[in-house]
Amino acid sequence: MKIAVASQNKTSITEHAGHCQRFWIYDIKDNEITAKTLLELSPEQSFHNSKPNHSHPLDDVQVVISGGMGKKLVSRLEQKGIEPVITKETDLDKAVNGYLNGSLVREDSECHDHKHEHQHRHQHRHGCET
Repeated sequence: MKIAVASQNKTSITEHAGHCQRFWIYDIKDNEITAKTLLELSPEQSFHNSKPNHSHPLDDVQVVISGGMGKKLVSRLEQKGIEPVITKETDLDKAVNGYLNGSLVREDSECHDHKHEHQHRHQHRHGCET
C-alpha cells in the first residue's frame, strides 16, 4: 500500500492539497511504514492545474492525506480508486500511523453543503507557497 501526504513545506501536512506540489509517499507493508520518500511535482502536475482524466504521478497510491480538499478533488481521487482523507492533524508520521490504526480524526471536504449548525468560511490559506 502507498499513502501520499500533502506537505508543501516538507515538515507538516499542507492545509489544501489542490495547489500542493510536494507529497511524502509512505510505503506500507503489514500495517507498518517501510519507506518514506518525497515526490515533487511541477506546477502543471498539481491537482489544480492537471486534468482529472489524464494520468498523474499519484495514480499509484491508495490514500491521499491532506489538511483539506474540495469536493471536486475528493471526487477525482475516488474515481481513480484513491481514498481521500482530510484531517486537522499536522504531523506527517502521526497522521499516517493514525490512519493505519484507525485513530486518525477525519474532517469533511470543503466548500460543500453543510448540514451542521456552523458557519462555513470560504477564505482559505492554501499553505502551498514555497
